[in-house]
Amino acid sequence: MWVNSEKYKIKRKFGEDIETEEILMDSKRLKESPDSDREKIETPIKEKVIKLFLGIIIIAISVLFVQSVYLQVIKGSYWRNAAEGNRIRSYPIRALRGIIYDQNKIPLAINLAKLDLTVVPVDLVKRGNFEEITGKIAQFTEQTTGEINKKIQDNKLLSYPIIIRENLSKEKAVLIEAEFADIPEIKIQKNSYRYYENAPAFAHILGYLGKVNPEEVSQKNYYLDDYIGRTGVEEIYEDILKGTNGEELTEIDNLGMMQKILATKEPINGNNIVLSIDAELQKKVYQSIKDKLSGLAVSRAAAVAMNPQNGKILALVSFPGFDSNNFIKGSSDFISKILQDRNQPLFNRAISGGYPSGSTIKPMIAAAALEENIINPNKVINCTGQINLTDKYSKIVYWTFNDWKTHGPVDMIKAIAESCDVYFYTLGGGYGNISGLGIDRIKKYLQMFGWGEKTGIDLPGEKAGFVPDASWKKQTKNQDWYIGDTYNVSIGQGDILINPLQLTTAIAAIANGGKLFQPQMIQDAQPKIIRENFIKKDYLEIVRRGMRETIISGTAMSLSDLPIPVAGKTGTAETYKGRSPHAWFTAFAPYENPQIVITILIENGGEIGGISISIANDILSWYFQNEVLTPQ
Repeated sequence: MWVNSEKYKIKRKFGEDIETEEILMDSKRLKESPDSDREKIETPIKEKVIKLFLGIIIIAISVLFVQSVYLQVIKGSYWRNAAEGNRIRSYPIRALRGIIYDQNKIPLAINLAKLDLTVVPVDLVKRGNFEEITGKIAQFTEQTTGEINKKIQDNKLLSYPIIIRENLSKEKAVLIEAEFADIPEIKIQKNSYRYYENAPAFAHILGYLGKVNPEEVSQKNYYLDDYIGRTGVEEIYEDILKGTNGEELTEIDNLGMMQKILATKEPINGNNIVLSIDAELQKKVYQSIKDKLSGLAVSRAAAVAMNPQNGKILALVSFPGFDSNNFIKGSSDFISKILQDRNQPLFNRAISGGYPSGSTIKPMIAAAALEENIINPNKVINCTGQINLTDKYSKIVYWTFNDWKTHGPVDMIKAIAESCDVYFYTLGGGYGNISGLGIDRIKKYLQMFGWGEKTGIDLPGEKAGFVPDASWKKQTKNQDWYIGDTYNVSIGQGDILINPLQLTTAIAAIANGGKLFQPQMIQDAQPKIIRENFIKKDYLEIVRRGMRETIISGTAMSLSDLPIPVAGKTGTAETYKGRSPHAWFTAFAPYENPQIVITILIENGGEIGGISISIANDILSWYFQNEVLTPQ
């Protein structure tokens, strides 16, 4: 190693040794150098400082490495999705709902085009002038700024369009589109809405659509502002009718402007449904009830028509009806008014009502008595207008059970035709040397005819009705069951409750020779027999003859002028004191080859021979003038 100075050159044997003269020469050079004030003596860095410095570097690199692993590996998918979400948006393409037709392919529920004002909440709330924008929206939509702000803020995390105003006119849609052309979060979107033809007549069959609730959005794969079936066929067949929404993946820039469509998944429209309902018959039944009740004190009724050969429902009316289209419009005034209506138009009386059956029970009691050999159908009972029984606890106390008139001598056919209470008191509870069925066997056979249980119709809200017995009375009223209770049930009074659908189903079993069908709303569904051959055909034929005689010489002779032979049964069901009884009428036709069973109920409609028979007359007359019979 060489050390330079101005006058000397010194050669060192070992590079690591520092000789004394080197130190002295450095000192002399520093003093004599013109740059001596800037020169320093070299000082070596201490080892512990170097180690500390290296430790800090290692720690920093380790922290950066761990954080990198956390962000890229552990949370990588989250941040990738978040970043992608800022760049790519998924917009729903709503599927069209399936159309509902009647049996003749007449559309009953269809889809019409509409224009909706929509916003993308997650983007709109980020704008600095958010309040100003919603204020302008309010001016165009006739809503308050508060209403709009609340809906947007409540859904501010949603990255797809939500509807602020539905069914805009074309003129208003054009104005809105022009006003907010520079705000990509606000759009006019083409959608569809449900429309019901002759809505009040079909309301209780079809039901209506309502907005989905938050639970349905989270659990059933619906978007906010989607519609879902509420009541009726719309509810029962929701999964078939709704279809599957599509999706459009769109690339957007940092301003929310669409750059290009990346991919499109086309929606799958809902399946159409063909009902067994005869639309023209349905409208006729509804209009006939409406016309007959117009101007009267009564305003509530129900009717069911069924094909007795397969259980298909031809018409089902609950009166008054309601306009299902108003639920789509979301009118708060309409909803408030309909909920406060004392006639309860939303209530489906045809399948959910509970009414005493009155004398319409008598064909079933007659069939049960024949099956149990309680009486020979030719046996004559003399009706004096009442039955008197001695109280079992006191011989001086008598109980009187009145008939609605004195019938004189009657056999089974005449008793059914004239609706003789005394005869059916005797069949049900016994009298003289006739033992009677008793309540347990009455209940057994009524249940065979479908009473006291749901029929299984494919409509929501069906009620089972009720057939009382001794154990029920003891349990609920803490009272014994008396023969008078059996007498009351035998003529359709007391605690027994049915609805028009149950009566129609039971009468259909008598009309077709003993098959109890499950009522069905779908035209192509395979008929389902609940039970059959529980009453011998010969016995059912006797009951049928009694119902035919009702039209020829009994309580419904006004139907004897119809162009086809009809069989039927009237019923008057007493209800609360001070109110008129319910008026029933049920019939099937033609007598030899039944193609239709129809039941009419008028709540508080009055006595035998009243309005229910008149309505049935109108309907059957129209039906057989306009419909072609199906050969059996």
